[in-house]
Amino acid sequence: MKFIIGKKIEMIQVWQGETVVAVTKLKAGRCVIAQIKNMRKDGYSAVQLGFGVRKEKNIKKPQKGHFKKLGNFEKVREFRVSDEEAAKLKTGDMINLSSFVSGDKIQVTSISKGKGFQGVVKRHGFKGTKKTHGNKDQLRMPGSIGATGPAHVFKGTRMGGRMGGDQVTLKNLEIIDVDLENNILSVKGPIAGARNSLVLISGEGEVKLKVESEKVESKIVETQNVASEKKKKEETSEEVEKEVVEAKEKVDGKKKDEK
Repeated sequence: MKFIIGKKIEMIQVWQGETVVAVTKLKAGRCVIAQIKNMRKDGYSAVQLGFGVRKEKNIKKPQKGHFKKLGNFEKVREFRVSDEEAAKLKTGDMINLSSFVSGDKIQVTSISKGKGFQGVVKRHGFKGTKKTHGNKDQLRMPGSIGATGPAHVFKGTRMGGRMGGDQVTLKNLEIIDVDLENNILSVKGPIAGARNSLVLISGEGEVKLKVESEKVESKIVETQNVASEKKKKEETSEEVEKEVVEAKEKVDGKKKDEK
């Protein structure tokens, strides 16, 4: 399983052929493997991932000891993986967006916007009551909640209460675009949460570490540099040959004039 932590930036519209698609932009930050848990020591296998950078004065002593070799993280989250996948990773490895490709199906977990205490009309979509015939101040009331025989409110009865601020998981979301330079992931459709809210991204596939992706990128850059140097050498050799030919022509022309 591949995974990464990011933040929600904004929603935009993108053209795909002749149709407009709503896209949510997610920015992945500094993600470092802080701890690897296994069945023998912890009772379950998981990877603890640190995200972002936190100020030194806001860190407590237990967290300082836990992350003293890795730096201070803004957020720490866990992803459940198998023992085989956890064995391939080690503490201190960095993860970036090179594991994800456009067209991948991912799962996104985030916290929805908190809306405070709300009534039944907004929270559950109740119709309310009529405006006429003596219904003063009763337009958005819940009405009867059942018979009085049981003498208590049944569990799960739809009433007013706290709305939002819940953990929401969306599955089978499609990746539209991956921007490796700016660490931005474009996902099709809306994602729960406000701007700058934390987002956990996971999908099927193997995790690629930042070192591996940097090695591949460096090899590509090296090959491009070698090719450009060869072209420059060829161009310079052609220019030198042209200059030699022109000089010979000038010398031959002077000899002819002297004769």
